[in-house]
Amino acid sequence: MLDEIILKRTQDANKTYAFTDNSNPKIISEYWFQQTPAGKLLFLVFYTQACRYSKCTGCNLPSKMSQHHIGYLDLMEQVDYVFSKLLKEDELNSINKIIVSNNGSVLDEDTFSTTALMYLIARVNQHCPNVSEFSLETRPEYVDMEELEVLSRALQEGNKPTSLELCIGFEAYDEKIRNEQFMKGLNLINIEELADKINKNNSRFKEKYKESFSPMKLKTYFMLKPVVDLNDEDAIKDVHLGIDYLDHIAKKYNIDVNMHLNPTYVAKGTSLEEAFNKGLYTPPTLEMTKNAVLHGKAKQISIYVGLFDEGLAVEGGSFIKDTAEDKELLKALKAFNETQDYLILEN
Repeated sequence: MLDEIILKRTQDANKTYAFTDNSNPKIISEYWFQQTPAGKLLFLVFYTQACRYSKCTGCNLPSKMSQHHIGYLDLMEQVDYVFSKLLKEDELNSINKIIVSNNGSVLDEDTFSTTALMYLIARVNQHCPNVSEFSLETRPEYVDMEELEVLSRALQEGNKPTSLELCIGFEAYDEKIRNEQFMKGLNLINIEELADKINKNNSRFKEKYKESFSPMKLKTYFMLKPVVDLNDEDAIKDVHLGIDYLDHIAKKYNIDVNMHLNPTYVAKGTSLEEAFNKGLYTPPTLEMTKNAVLHGKAKQISIYVGLFDEGLAVEGGSFIKDTAEDKELLKALKAFNETQDYLILEN
């Protein structure tokens, strides 16, 4: 059974956290708002069965999910909760972008029902007249052309044409770090294949909908200094290589690409926590983060800096320190997220 597979993969990755099996299956796990260049963003995390992959060594996001299956009726109740109880009409009207997550793969139909996903899109079309971007977090192996076509078509039926954005965890550019140390199970060929699918989907729908079609996009999550034996200089260099590669992808496949850069925090119940407690690992700093991001200037991609540890960091294991310098840097990085103005960081 899938719940047994998830548990075994978690144990094989030497992760010691427990799953959250006692939450109400009719209420989403969490949500928050952010300001982005696209406008006001709503981030929804649905409560589902945990990520079936569960091998990534530094990730404890599955700990917020259930080890066991959550059915489509409960997920539809979670959708209803968002639109009927959680958010007021003025909040729904103010939303410009929605990111949908289950701390795993929303397009994995075994952990997130396709029926519930289509129901969610229908409610977005019905209640969010100003949404222009709709994003789904997933691993690339769960993306197929037929599904992209259906999702894209459904999103054109809202109040305004809405672009579909696929969000994948890339983590690190270096192959050894990404797959041998972080155990991501993701190769560059997977990225190329996904970019090609997005390009072909855009070409087909642009022909059908002409100027009213909003093209599909790609978002990639990178981590700054995600493993123990990576010094600060090499950590920044890896992000620079990732920016160069995504710039290449954007140009080669003629698609919009975003790098979502998360400074790594020491997550509870992971191998990083053990190394941190032994003094073998220190989280990256906001100064490092700024220096990594500056490489994106004049590139054909956008960059968003994740500045939230979701309450999963151990004490002292966050990338944000309580200093005047960090308060200024945090303010600058938030302003950059909203404007993509590199002068803010250069100054």
